[in-house]
Amino acid sequence: MYYLAEVFPFLKRFSKLPLTRDQLILIIAAINELFMGLDTYLAHGLNGTIRWNEWIPILFGTIAGILLILAGLLASKQRFTANLIASIVFIASIIVGFLGAYFHISRGAILPYGPLDERLNIAFLIWAPPAIAPLAFVLVGVLGISAAWIETPTGSGRLQLTPKRSLQMPFSKTRAYFMMVSFGIVVTLVSSTLDHARTGFLNAWLWLPLVVPLVAALVAFLIGLKNKPDLSDLSTYTFLMVLMALVGGIGFILHVLADLTPGGQFIFERFLRGAPFLAPLLYANMAAMGLIVLLDPQEKL
Repeated sequence: MYYLAEVFPFLKRFSKLPLTRDQLILIIAAINELFMGLDTYLAHGLNGTIRWNEWIPILFGTIAGILLILAGLLASKQRFTANLIASIVFIASIIVGFLGAYFHISRGAILPYGPLDERLNIAFLIWAPPAIAPLAFVLVGVLGISAAWIETPTGSGRLQLTPKRSLQMPFSKTRAYFMMVSFGIVVTLVSSTLDHARTGFLNAWLWLPLVVPLVAALVAFLIGLKNKPDLSDLSTYTFLMVLMALVGGIGFILHVLADLTPGGQFIFERFLRGAPFLAPLLYANMAAMGLIVLLDPQEKL
């Protein structure tokens, strides 16, 4: 029995979804790559000019998303070839993410050659390019690689690379997914908190995307440590994922309202330089991933 049916027993009456859990994660990964390319373009376009290295995530996100969609279409007839294409894309995504974090850090988040007492300053972390934001590419890469290769038998942590070769992982795929969801929430949380810190948290609404994800990340991580979570664990986790989705939706509305003029007029420049309207949807994105983890893990070779 899959976890979501334990939380909502009425789901046992329904037949299986047309797509498996891993296929849904791969679809979300492809969509994420496309949106990360768009979001990076909007963020890097703030100064009016985009440096050569800032084009890397923009172009990569778009190309990666298209390649993953093509790999998905190919998977039904040539699973191994599709997995190979997807794995190369996801490995590249991990590299792009770490490169982005390095470039962001080198632009002011940390001053490695400055005076000893000034090398790390909270103000630098708040106002410099968000050092942790590019790690979203890393998360999508790790999630995607995990989803691309089938675990057999289910729950064993053994990934079937070819008909004759397999790779034994330290955790089952489901437990690994819970931990990845926790990591993804933490990345989103830190990025959001540093961004909101510029306002001094004077708006009471800003505490919502701080407290809810903090609890959600902790619960997801603790469940990932368990071989068999109980019903109360899964119910709490499900409730928090739904709450995360609501936080993302509320944040999106508030950011859009903040970017509109007092008269409700749309001005593109305000959306480009004001509150990042796509950013709150990262919480809804992680909530969707978190809920997908609860689906049936069974796959077919």
